[in-house]
Amino acid sequence: MMLNIVNKSPFASNSLDSCLSTSAPGSSVLLIEDGVYAALSGRIAETQSDFTYYALESDLQARGLEGRVPDGVEVIDYSGFVDLVADHDRVQSWL
Repeated sequence: MMLNIVNKSPFASNSLDSCLSTSAPGSSVLLIEDGVYAALSGRIAETQSDFTYYALESDLQARGLEGRVPDGVEVIDYSGFVDLVADHDRVQSWL
């Protein structure tokens, strides 16, 4: 299955929408850098049944968002990031 990595805020870029509209249901989405702002958007809640969501803990902390991530988005550390990459057949970065 595919791991999609989104690093742009959904409030400044359409990377997340492009990712979600072209990715197969069952894919994983990892939010990093400014992409972690997507965890607060309604778009995640709308698509939780189709995708598995993760957010990088250090990027959430750097933006003061820790503790504000909704249910359905798993917070991971760098080790978890490496595990996700290793566990997926393909990785796509959405810039």
